[in-house]
Amino acid sequence: MPRILVGIALLLVPLTALAQSDEGGIDLVDVSGPLDASAMEFMTQSIMEAAAAGQELIVLQINSKAALDSDALNDLMLTIDRPPIPVAIWVGPAPAAAYGGIAQLVLNASEKSIAPGSEIGLALPTVAGDPAAPLLIDESLVEGYEGVVVAGDTDLELQPTIRQYLQDLNGRTFLTVEGPVVVETVEEFTQDGEAGVTIKTVTFIKPGLGLRFFRLGVTPEAAFFFLVVGLSIISFEFFAIGPGVAAAFGALSLLIAGWGVVNLPVQWWALTLAISGWILLTVSYQKGGVIAFTGLGAVMLQIGGIFFIDGSGQIDARWWLILPSVLAVLFFFVLAMPTVQRARFSTQVLGREGLVGASGVALVDFDPDGLVEVNNARWRATAHREAGIARGSAVMVTGVDGLFLEVEPISSEREN
Repeated sequence: MPRILVGIALLLVPLTALAQSDEGGIDLVDVSGPLDASAMEFMTQSIMEAAAAGQELIVLQINSKAALDSDALNDLMLTIDRPPIPVAIWVGPAPAAAYGGIAQLVLNASEKSIAPGSEIGLALPTVAGDPAAPLLIDESLVEGYEGVVVAGDTDLELQPTIRQYLQDLNGRTFLTVEGPVVVETVEEFTQDGEAGVTIKTVTFIKPGLGLRFFRLGVTPEAAFFFLVVGLSIISFEFFAIGPGVAAAFGALSLLIAGWGVVNLPVQWWALTLAISGWILLTVSYQKGGVIAFTGLGAVMLQIGGIFFIDGSGQIDARWWLILPSVLAVLFFFVLAMPTVQRARFSTQVLGREGLVGASGVALVDFDPDGLVEVNNARWRATAHREAGIARGSAVMVTGVDGLFLEVEPISSEREN
Protein backbone atom coordinates (compact mmCIF):
# COMPACT_ATOMS: atom_id res chain seq x y z
CA MET A 1 0.00 0.00 0.00
CA PRO A 2 1.41 3.40 -0.95
CA ARG A 3 1.52 4.93 2.54
CA ILE A 4 3.54 7.89 1.27
CA LEU A 5 0.75 8.90 -1.13
CA VAL A 6 -1.79 8.57 1.67
CA GLY A 7 0.33 10.85 3.82
CA ILE A 8 0.55 13.47 1.09
CA ALA A 9 -3.22 13.47 0.66
CA LEU A 10 -3.82 13.82 4.38
CA LEU A 11 -1.31 16.66 4.66
CA LEU A 12 -2.88 18.69 1.86
CA VAL A 13 -6.02 19.38 3.83
CA PRO A 14 -6.50 18.45 7.52
CA LEU A 15 -9.13 15.91 8.44
CA THR A 16 -11.83 18.38 9.44
CA ALA A 17 -15.59 18.26 9.53
CA LEU A 18 -17.79 20.46 7.42
CA ALA A 19 -18.84 21.99 10.74
CA GLN A 20 -17.07 21.86 14.08
CA SER A 21 -18.37 19.11 16.36
CA ASP A 22 -20.36 20.19 19.38
CA GLU A 23 -19.68 18.19 22.54
CA GLY A 24 -22.43 15.67 23.19
CA GLY A 25 -23.71 15.71 19.62
CA ILE A 26 -23.63 13.14 16.85
CA ASP A 27 -21.01 12.77 14.12
CA LEU A 28 -22.07 11.34 10.75
CA VAL A 29 -19.11 10.14 8.62
CA ASP A 30 -19.84 9.81 4.92
CA VAL A 31 -17.17 8.26 2.64
CA SER A 32 -18.60 6.66 -0.48
CA GLY A 33 -17.04 4.66 -3.30
CA PRO A 34 -14.36 1.95 -3.13
CA LEU A 35 -12.53 2.41 0.16
CA ASP A 36 -8.76 2.67 -0.22
CA ALA A 37 -6.40 2.94 2.73
CA SER A 38 -6.75 6.72 2.94
CA ALA A 39 -10.55 6.54 3.20
CA MET A 40 -10.53 3.84 5.87
CA GLU A 41 -7.81 5.63 7.85
CA PHE A 42 -9.97 8.74 7.69
CA MET A 43 -12.91 6.80 9.15
CA THR A 44 -10.73 5.34 11.93
CA GLN A 45 -9.34 8.76 12.84
CA SER A 46 -12.83 10.28 12.78
CA ILE A 47 -13.96 7.76 15.40
CA MET A 48 -10.99 8.60 17.62
CA GLU A 49 -11.50 12.35 17.20
CA ALA A 50 -15.22 12.08 17.98
CA ALA A 51 -14.37 10.26 21.21
CA ALA A 52 -11.79 12.91 22.12
CA ALA A 53 -14.38 15.64 21.45
CA GLY A 54 -16.89 14.00 23.81
CA GLN A 55 -19.46 13.16 21.18
CA GLU A 56 -22.49 11.04 22.07
CA LEU A 57 -22.40 8.80 19.00
CA ILE A 58 -20.72 8.40 15.62
CA VAL A 59 -22.53 6.88 12.64
CA LEU A 60 -20.70 5.55 9.58
CA GLN A 61 -22.78 6.03 6.44
CA ILE A 62 -21.69 3.26 4.07
CA ASN A 63 -22.02 3.03 0.29
CA SER A 64 -19.04 1.07 -0.99
CA LYS A 65 -18.61 -1.96 -3.23
CA ALA A 66 -15.02 -2.78 -2.32
CA ALA A 67 -12.26 -2.55 0.24
CA LEU A 68 -8.87 -1.94 -1.38
CA ASP A 69 -6.43 -2.39 1.50
CA SER A 70 -6.33 -5.23 4.01
CA ASP A 71 -4.29 -3.51 6.75
CA ALA A 72 -6.43 -0.36 6.87
CA LEU A 73 -9.60 -2.47 6.84
CA ASN A 74 -8.34 -4.58 9.72
CA ASP A 75 -7.52 -1.43 11.74
CA LEU A 76 -10.99 -0.03 11.09
CA MET A 77 -12.58 -3.38 12.01
CA LEU A 78 -10.69 -3.51 15.32
CA THR A 79 -11.64 0.09 16.13
CA ILE A 80 -15.34 -0.62 15.54
CA ASP A 81 -15.14 -3.92 17.43
CA ARG A 82 -13.66 -2.18 20.50
CA PRO A 83 -14.71 1.44 20.02
CA PRO A 84 -13.86 4.34 22.34
CA ILE A 85 -17.32 5.77 21.56
CA PRO A 86 -20.68 4.23 20.53
CA VAL A 87 -20.49 3.44 16.78
CA ALA A 88 -23.40 2.55 14.48
CA ILE A 89 -23.38 1.75 10.75
CA TRP A 90 -26.04 2.60 8.17
CA VAL A 91 -25.90 1.30 4.60
CA GLY A 92 -27.69 4.05 2.73
CA PRO A 93 -29.24 6.10 1.36
CA ALA A 94 -30.76 3.84 -1.25
CA PRO A 95 -29.58 2.60 -3.62
CA ALA A 96 -26.42 1.89 -1.62
CA ALA A 97 -24.23 -1.19 -1.40
CA ALA A 98 -21.74 -2.88 0.92
CA TYR A 99 -19.61 -5.57 -0.74
CA GLY A 100 -16.48 -7.52 0.14
CA GLY A 101 -14.62 -6.46 3.25
CA ILE A 102 -17.08 -3.58 3.69
CA ALA A 103 -19.92 -6.11 3.93
CA GLN A 104 -17.90 -7.96 6.56
CA LEU A 105 -17.44 -4.69 8.43
CA VAL A 106 -21.21 -4.12 8.48
CA LEU A 107 -22.11 -7.69 9.42
CA ASN A 108 -19.65 -7.65 12.33
CA ALA A 109 -20.92 -4.37 13.82
CA SER A 110 -23.11 -4.56 16.92
CA GLU A 111 -25.41 -1.81 15.66
CA LYS A 112 -26.13 -1.73 11.94
CA SER A 113 -29.02 -1.07 9.60
CA ILE A 114 -29.69 -0.85 5.87
CA ALA A 115 -31.95 1.32 3.76
CA PRO A 116 -34.66 -0.44 1.72
CA GLY A 117 -33.49 -0.74 -1.88
CA SER A 118 -29.85 -1.16 -0.86
CA GLU A 119 -27.67 -4.28 -1.14
CA ILE A 120 -25.13 -6.21 0.89
CA GLY A 121 -23.14 -9.27 -0.07
CA LEU A 122 -20.29 -10.57 -2.25
CA ALA A 123 -18.53 -10.83 1.09
CA LEU A 124 -15.52 -12.59 -0.46
CA PRO A 125 -12.86 -11.75 -1.39
CA THR A 126 -12.23 -9.44 1.54
CA VAL A 127 -10.11 -7.14 -0.63
CA ALA A 128 -11.08 -6.74 -4.28
CA GLY A 129 -8.67 -8.54 -6.58
CA ASP A 130 -6.91 -10.33 -3.71
CA PRO A 131 -8.31 -13.83 -3.15
CA ALA A 132 -5.60 -14.45 -0.53
CA ALA A 133 -6.85 -11.66 1.75
CA PRO A 134 -8.08 -13.34 4.96
CA LEU A 135 -11.66 -13.32 6.20
CA LEU A 136 -11.78 -10.81 9.04
CA ILE A 137 -14.89 -12.06 10.84
CA ASP A 138 -16.39 -15.37 11.93
CA GLU A 139 -17.19 -17.52 8.91
CA SER A 140 -20.74 -18.07 10.14
CA LEU A 141 -21.49 -14.35 9.77
CA VAL A 142 -20.95 -14.40 6.01
CA GLU A 143 -23.06 -17.48 5.33
CA GLY A 144 -25.78 -16.48 2.89
CA TYR A 145 -23.86 -13.38 1.80
CA GLU A 146 -21.68 -14.99 -0.87
CA GLY A 147 -23.86 -13.31 -3.50
CA VAL A 148 -25.76 -10.02 -3.60
CA VAL A 149 -28.57 -9.80 -1.04
CA VAL A 150 -31.17 -7.04 -1.22
CA ALA A 151 -32.14 -5.23 1.95
CA GLY A 152 -35.52 -6.92 2.36
CA ASP A 153 -33.94 -10.39 2.36
CA THR A 154 -31.42 -9.71 5.13
CA ASP A 155 -31.79 -9.91 8.88
CA LEU A 156 -30.41 -6.36 9.17
CA GLU A 157 -32.62 -3.68 10.62
CA LEU A 158 -34.37 -1.65 7.90
CA GLN A 159 -34.08 2.13 8.24
CA PRO A 160 -35.20 4.27 5.27
CA THR A 161 -33.53 7.51 6.43
CA ILE A 162 -30.66 8.48 8.67
CA ARG A 163 -32.99 10.70 10.72
CA GLN A 164 -35.31 7.80 11.48
CA TYR A 165 -32.31 5.62 12.37
CA LEU A 166 -30.90 8.21 14.77
CA GLN A 167 -34.25 8.57 16.47
CA ASP A 168 -34.59 4.81 16.89
CA LEU A 169 -31.08 4.55 18.40
CA ASN A 170 -32.19 6.65 21.36
CA GLY A 171 -31.90 4.64 24.58
CA ARG A 172 -29.92 1.75 23.08
CA THR A 173 -26.91 0.32 24.89
CA PHE A 174 -23.56 0.21 23.10
CA LEU A 175 -20.46 -1.67 24.21
CA THR A 176 -17.27 0.42 24.26
CA VAL A 177 -13.78 -0.04 25.67
CA GLU A 178 -15.01 1.95 28.69
CA GLY A 179 -17.97 -0.37 29.20
CA PRO A 180 -21.69 -0.23 28.28
CA VAL A 181 -22.98 3.18 27.22
CA VAL A 182 -26.63 4.17 26.80
CA VAL A 183 -26.91 6.76 24.04
CA GLU A 184 -29.32 9.65 23.95
CA THR A 185 -29.85 10.81 20.39
CA VAL A 186 -32.81 13.10 21.05
CA GLU A 187 -33.31 16.01 23.38
CA GLU A 188 -36.35 17.79 24.74
CA PHE A 189 -37.27 21.33 23.82
CA THR A 190 -40.08 23.74 24.58
CA GLN A 191 -41.65 26.01 21.98
CA ASP A 192 -44.68 28.22 22.46
CA GLY A 193 -45.29 26.55 25.78
CA GLU A 194 -45.39 23.04 24.28
CA ALA A 195 -42.76 20.38 24.92
CA GLY A 196 -41.25 18.23 22.19
CA VAL A 197 -38.17 16.25 21.22
CA THR A 198 -35.67 16.70 18.41
CA ILE A 199 -32.56 14.93 17.13
CA LYS A 200 -29.36 16.16 18.75
CA THR A 201 -26.98 18.27 16.68
CA VAL A 202 -25.60 16.19 13.80
CA THR A 203 -22.19 17.11 12.36
CA PHE A 204 -21.56 15.80 8.85
CA ILE A 205 -17.96 14.65 8.46
CA LYS A 206 -16.29 14.38 5.05
CA PRO A 207 -12.65 14.01 3.99
CA GLY A 208 -10.67 17.15 3.24
CA LEU A 209 -10.40 18.50 -0.29
CA GLY A 210 -6.95 16.99 -0.81
CA LEU A 211 -8.13 13.47 -0.07
CA ARG A 212 -11.29 13.91 -2.13
CA PHE A 213 -9.18 15.15 -5.06
CA PHE A 214 -7.08 11.99 -5.13
CA ARG A 215 -10.08 9.75 -4.60
CA LEU A 216 -11.53 10.88 -7.94
CA GLY A 217 -9.48 8.02 -9.39
CA VAL A 218 -10.56 5.12 -7.16
CA THR A 219 -13.20 3.74 -9.53
CA PRO A 220 -11.97 1.78 -12.57
CA GLU A 221 -13.82 3.89 -15.13
CA ALA A 222 -12.54 7.16 -13.62
CA ALA A 223 -8.96 5.92 -13.31
CA PHE A 224 -9.03 4.78 -16.96
CA PHE A 225 -10.54 8.07 -18.10
CA PHE A 226 -7.89 10.20 -16.38
CA LEU A 227 -5.17 7.88 -17.67
CA VAL A 228 -6.13 8.12 -21.35
CA VAL A 229 -6.84 11.85 -21.10
CA GLY A 230 -3.43 12.50 -19.56
CA LEU A 231 -1.66 10.37 -22.18
CA SER A 232 -3.56 12.04 -25.02
CA ILE A 233 -2.51 15.48 -23.80
CA ILE A 234 1.11 14.31 -23.72
CA SER A 235 0.78 13.49 -27.43
CA PHE A 236 -0.81 16.86 -28.12
CA GLU A 237 1.93 18.79 -26.34
CA PHE A 238 4.64 16.83 -28.15
CA PHE A 239 3.30 17.67 -31.59
CA ALA A 240 2.23 21.19 -30.64
CA ILE A 241 5.81 22.05 -29.57
CA GLY A 242 6.08 23.44 -26.09
CA PRO A 243 3.98 23.10 -22.91
CA GLY A 244 0.86 25.14 -22.25
CA VAL A 245 -2.27 25.10 -20.09
CA ALA A 246 -3.11 21.66 -21.49
CA ALA A 247 0.15 20.30 -20.07
CA ALA A 248 -0.90 21.25 -16.53
CA PHE A 249 -4.29 19.58 -16.99
CA GLY A 250 -2.58 16.49 -18.39
CA ALA A 251 -0.26 16.32 -15.39
CA LEU A 252 -3.21 16.54 -12.97
CA SER A 253 -5.04 13.83 -14.92
CA LEU A 254 -2.05 11.50 -14.70
CA LEU A 255 -1.68 12.27 -10.98
CA ILE A 256 -5.29 11.21 -10.33
CA ALA A 257 -4.88 8.17 -12.58
CA GLY A 258 -1.71 7.24 -10.71
CA TRP A 259 -3.60 7.26 -7.42
CA GLY A 260 -6.12 4.86 -8.93
CA VAL A 261 -3.43 2.62 -10.41
CA VAL A 262 -1.58 2.20 -7.10
CA ASN A 263 -4.78 1.57 -5.10
CA LEU A 264 -6.97 -0.44 -7.47
CA PRO A 265 -6.26 -4.10 -8.28
CA VAL A 266 -4.89 -3.26 -11.73
CA GLN A 267 -4.24 -6.05 -14.21
CA TRP A 268 -0.89 -5.01 -15.64
CA TRP A 269 -1.36 -6.74 -18.98
CA ALA A 270 -4.52 -4.69 -19.52
CA LEU A 271 -2.75 -1.48 -18.51
CA THR A 272 0.05 -2.33 -20.95
CA LEU A 273 -2.52 -3.01 -23.68
CA ALA A 274 -4.20 0.36 -23.10
CA ILE A 275 -0.88 2.23 -23.20
CA SER A 276 0.05 0.35 -26.38
CA GLY A 277 -3.25 1.49 -27.91
CA TRP A 278 -2.34 5.10 -27.10
CA ILE A 279 1.08 4.61 -28.71
CA LEU A 280 -0.56 3.26 -31.88
CA LEU A 281 -2.89 6.25 -32.07
CA THR A 282 0.07 8.59 -31.64
CA VAL A 283 2.05 6.82 -34.37
CA SER A 284 -0.99 6.90 -36.65
CA TYR A 285 -1.31 10.66 -36.16
CA GLN A 286 2.40 11.14 -36.78
CA LYS A 287 2.14 9.26 -40.08
CA GLY A 288 -0.78 11.37 -41.22
CA GLY A 289 -3.60 9.06 -40.16
CA VAL A 290 -3.20 5.35 -40.83
CA ILE A 291 -6.67 3.81 -40.60
CA ALA A 292 -5.37 0.39 -39.56
CA PHE A 293 -3.28 1.85 -36.73
CA THR A 294 -6.12 4.11 -35.59
CA GLY A 295 -8.68 1.29 -35.53
CA LEU A 296 -6.36 -1.17 -33.79
CA GLY A 297 -5.34 1.44 -31.24
CA ALA A 298 -8.98 2.17 -30.38
CA VAL A 299 -9.75 -1.54 -29.99
CA MET A 300 -6.73 -2.02 -27.73
CA LEU A 301 -7.85 0.90 -25.58
CA GLN A 302 -11.35 -0.54 -25.21
CA ILE A 303 -10.14 -4.04 -24.30
CA GLY A 304 -7.54 -2.64 -21.91
CA GLY A 305 -10.21 -0.50 -20.24
CA ILE A 306 -12.71 -3.36 -19.82
CA PHE A 307 -10.11 -5.57 -18.13
CA PHE A 308 -8.29 -2.65 -16.49
CA ILE A 309 -8.74 -4.08 -12.99
CA ASP A 310 -9.55 -7.41 -11.38
CA GLY A 311 -12.65 -6.29 -9.53
CA SER A 312 -13.66 -9.77 -8.31
CA GLY A 313 -17.24 -9.06 -9.36
CA GLN A 314 -17.37 -6.19 -6.87
CA ILE A 315 -16.03 -3.20 -8.84
CA ASP A 316 -15.39 -4.57 -12.32
CA ALA A 317 -15.20 -1.94 -15.06
CA ARG A 318 -18.35 -1.64 -17.18
CA TRP A 319 -17.70 -1.58 -20.92
CA TRP A 320 -20.40 0.98 -21.66
CA LEU A 321 -18.69 3.43 -19.28
CA ILE A 322 -15.26 2.73 -20.78
CA LEU A 323 -16.51 3.27 -24.34
CA PRO A 324 -17.13 7.06 -24.00
CA SER A 325 -13.51 7.54 -22.89
CA VAL A 326 -12.25 5.60 -25.91
CA LEU A 327 -14.49 7.52 -28.30
CA ALA A 328 -13.35 10.81 -26.79
CA VAL A 329 -9.69 9.88 -27.31
CA LEU A 330 -10.43 8.74 -30.86
CA PHE A 331 -12.15 12.05 -31.62
CA PHE A 332 -9.23 13.91 -30.08
CA PHE A 333 -6.63 12.21 -32.28
CA VAL A 334 -8.65 12.16 -35.52
CA LEU A 335 -10.30 15.61 -35.46
CA ALA A 336 -9.49 17.82 -32.49
CA MET A 337 -5.71 17.50 -32.40
CA PRO A 338 -5.13 18.34 -36.11
CA THR A 339 -7.47 21.32 -35.86
CA VAL A 340 -5.93 22.72 -32.69
CA GLN A 341 -2.41 22.15 -33.98
CA ARG A 342 -3.09 24.09 -37.18
CA ALA A 343 -4.72 26.89 -35.20
CA ARG A 344 -1.73 27.13 -32.88
CA PHE A 345 0.76 27.55 -35.73
CA SER A 346 -1.33 29.50 -38.20
CA THR A 347 -1.38 33.31 -38.43
CA GLN A 348 -3.86 35.80 -39.84
CA VAL A 349 -1.43 37.04 -42.51
CA LEU A 350 -0.27 33.65 -43.76
CA GLY A 351 -2.68 30.79 -44.46
CA ARG A 352 -1.79 27.39 -45.86
CA GLU A 353 -2.18 28.72 -49.41
CA GLY A 354 0.65 31.14 -48.69
CA LEU A 355 2.96 28.18 -48.08
CA VAL A 356 2.83 27.10 -51.73
CA GLY A 357 6.37 27.29 -53.05
CA ALA A 358 7.95 27.18 -49.60
CA SER A 359 10.50 24.51 -48.79
CA GLY A 360 10.70 22.33 -45.71
CA VAL A 361 11.81 18.97 -44.41
CA ALA A 362 10.00 15.66 -43.97
CA LEU A 363 9.75 14.59 -40.33
CA VAL A 364 8.66 11.01 -41.10
CA ASP A 365 8.70 8.54 -43.98
CA PHE A 366 5.76 9.25 -46.32
CA ASP A 367 3.36 6.41 -47.14
CA PRO A 368 1.94 8.45 -48.94
CA ASP A 369 1.02 10.85 -46.10
CA GLY A 370 3.31 12.20 -43.46
CA LEU A 371 4.41 15.20 -41.45
CA VAL A 372 6.57 18.10 -42.60
CA GLU A 373 8.10 21.16 -41.01
CA VAL A 374 7.66 24.33 -43.06
CA ASN A 375 8.50 27.81 -41.77
CA ASN A 376 9.18 26.41 -38.27
CA ALA A 377 5.71 24.83 -38.04
CA ARG A 378 4.57 21.22 -38.38
CA TRP A 379 1.94 20.31 -40.97
CA ARG A 380 0.27 17.14 -42.17
CA ALA A 381 1.19 16.55 -45.79
CA THR A 382 0.66 14.14 -48.68
CA ALA A 383 2.69 13.17 -51.75
CA HIS A 384 2.59 10.70 -54.63
CA ARG A 385 3.46 7.14 -53.59
CA GLU A 386 6.27 7.15 -56.15
CA ALA A 387 7.78 10.28 -54.61
CA GLY A 388 9.81 8.21 -52.17
CA ILE A 389 9.99 10.91 -49.51
CA ALA A 390 11.95 9.68 -46.49
CA ARG A 391 12.49 11.23 -43.11
CA GLY A 392 14.92 14.16 -43.41
CA SER A 393 14.24 14.71 -47.12
CA ALA A 394 13.92 18.27 -48.39
CA VAL A 395 10.45 18.98 -49.78
CA MET A 396 8.57 21.80 -51.48
CA VAL A 397 4.92 22.70 -51.01
CA THR A 398 3.14 22.52 -54.37
CA GLY A 399 -0.46 22.94 -53.26
CA VAL A 400 -3.16 22.48 -50.63
CA ASP A 401 -5.55 19.51 -50.56
CA GLY A 402 -8.16 19.89 -47.84
CA LEU A 403 -6.40 19.41 -44.50
CA PHE A 404 -3.10 18.41 -46.13
CA LEU A 405 -0.24 20.23 -47.82
CA GLU A 406 0.77 18.68 -51.15
CA VAL A 407 4.53 18.29 -51.30
CA GLU A 408 7.15 16.84 -53.58
CA PRO A 409 10.81 16.07 -52.97
CA ILE A 410 13.39 18.67 -53.90
CA SER A 411 15.89 17.00 -56.18
CA SER A 412 19.59 17.63 -55.73
CA GLU A 413 19.63 19.38 -59.11
CA ARG A 414 16.88 21.79 -58.02
CA GLU A 415 18.70 22.45 -54.77
CA ASN A 416 21.77 23.43 -56.77
